[in-house]
Amino acid sequence: MTYDEKMRQVDQYIDDHLSDFIADLTELCAFPTVAAQNQAIDETAEFTAKLLEKYGFSARVMPSSGNPMVYGELNGAADNTVLCYNHYDVQPAEPIELWDSPPFEATERDGKLYARGVVDDKGHIICRLAAIAALRAVYGNVPCSVKMLIEGEEEIGSMSMESFIEEHRDMLTGADGCLWEFGGVDFEDRPEIVLGMRGDVYVELRAKTVSHDAHSGLGGSIFPNAAWRLTWALSTLKGIDERILIPGWYDDVREPTEAEFDLLRHLPRSDESLKEAFGLKAFLKDVDGVEMLRQQLFEPTCTIAGLGSGYQGPGSKTVLPAEAMAKVDFRIVPDQEPDDLVAKLRNHLIDQGFDDIEVIQHGGSRAARVDPDSPFVQMVIQTAREVYGTDPVVAPTSGGSGPMDPFVRLLNVPISNVGIGYSSTLVHSPNENMRIADFVKGIKQTARVMARVGQGEAR
Repeated sequence: MTYDEKMRQVDQYIDDHLSDFIADLTELCAFPTVAAQNQAIDETAEFTAKLLEKYGFSARVMPSSGNPMVYGELNGAADNTVLCYNHYDVQPAEPIELWDSPPFEATERDGKLYARGVVDDKGHIICRLAAIAALRAVYGNVPCSVKMLIEGEEEIGSMSMESFIEEHRDMLTGADGCLWEFGGVDFEDRPEIVLGMRGDVYVELRAKTVSHDAHSGLGGSIFPNAAWRLTWALSTLKGIDERILIPGWYDDVREPTEAEFDLLRHLPRSDESLKEAFGLKAFLKDVDGVEMLRQQLFEPTCTIAGLGSGYQGPGSKTVLPAEAMAKVDFRIVPDQEPDDLVAKLRNHLIDQGFDDIEVIQHGGSRAARVDPDSPFVQMVIQTAREVYGTDPVVAPTSGGSGPMDPFVRLLNVPISNVGIGYSSTLVHSPNENMRIADFVKGIKQTARVMARVGQGEAR
């Protein structure tokens, strides 16, 4: 049979066994694997390893410096190898009351499946496994070999990933390409391929001024207020022009290449769709078009991600807070180093007179970029055309962050993505969902990637 004939049979198998794949996804989503709250980590890792074994892998749970890793190997018809990176942990489901169905009970409504992790990222794990099942059914074996590395800390910064890859580099090297953990279609249902990620530095700032909350009439004029103390400290981090004010923050920023700018210029304009989706009249500084994309993808950011202090219940309570907390998320770009930036933040606060502000680092990852001319990337682009019947949107990087850097820098593996998400998939929000039709297409494209890697097209 020709490649096209085999793919038609693969597609038919996927359509015929869709309910089985959704059943496995439903069972996986039932684990409340919230890394930030240390919930169901070990149980999910063990279940995921057994799931890989069900689909033909030799799999095991491996220790790391943090949450356990799940690693699986499947020897295919060829030594040509796809490495799949995924994660089994999920974001917190709160606020629970905003869900239309229980977050850890996958619920199908109107052609969509709702659950925490159904897209990010448990659905992508099942997408890879379903493609393997279909290929084995048609080919008798997977056309290429497959390695899967599934972590449990992606949603809290992947702090263990670099050391794990350094320790197990021999086990992970040699892949022709890596399928990343995310992906999907844009506002116009065009498949999106992303060739990099920004890095991230996540810190918690804490102020403590008095031993306990005080009556505001007693202490308002003579006691230091932790909420004001933290507010003043935060105000020194970023100007009203959105420029980060910490000295040296931009020193190591690598400017994008002309090729990366060219990809940016060719990205479709989704300004109005994005504004509509988030209820905006305009973006910051009234940017639009290519300049909006440049700022969104190529510039460092400083975002207050959470604030807490004092009384926040109904009505009034005249209190002077003893403590205040802010969580701050910095997105960073290539050549910026997380530890260096945290040191600059600490020094800045001291220089500004805020040596009493405690800085707690919760995560840090470098940015990474992938060569768009890599044979693996070009092959993934071709499989997107086959499945979706249109050219994919190719972005030079994502605005988001993840542990892509050690894969690029230590394993020297080209990376691309095949996904199951769409513009309203609501990852990290209540009612996270996937359209089942997108799930099917993601499986079909993944199968084509593996088949073509087996044929040597990624080299």
